[in-house]
Amino acid sequence: MARSKEQKNEIIAQYDEWMEKSEALVLTEYIGMTVNDMDNLRASIREAGGEFHIVKNTLIKRLFAEKEMELKDEHYIDTTAIGFAFEDPPALAKALADFAKESDFLKIKAGYLDDKLMTPAEVIALANVPPLPVVRANLLSILLAPASQLVRTLAEPGRQVAAALKAYADAEPAPESA
Repeated sequence: MARSKEQKNEIIAQYDEWMEKSEALVLTEYIGMTVNDMDNLRASIREAGGEFHIVKNTLIKRLFAEKEMELKDEHYIDTTAIGFAFEDPPALAKALADFAKESDFLKIKAGYLDDKLMTPAEVIALANVPPLPVVRANLLSILLAPASQLVRTLAEPGRQVAAALKAYADAEPAPESA
């Protein structure tokens, strides 16, 4: 059944809304995936703060052209599904890269991050970036390390004096000479 121009415009508007809310997107090919595989992939992407949608090549090509986002014609061959990263782009890339490693049916075509086209290799490199909470924890530990060291350094002389006084108090008195 052919879609009307109005229906196509509504679909393009939905794609556009997802792209506007997304920090990054990854285009994939999904030939041969089962419904169960697709559900599992979508669940892992939702956990990463994103969504995974099957798109129509002709309509997404039209939207990319309107937004002046360049993609090669080879990206519009066969099936296309797009992962949208609404929260953490590395987490989305990792979910897709991990699934592609385990499955012969999912292939990463390309990606976009900050309006920059990424190759499949760059998407996989993005997947190797630690997730945002890990990066924050590492940064926090780096920032707190000098303060912790300063506190220990300032407290050390007091600890040494206290240890010396305790040792003196605990020492047996010297025998009295007659």
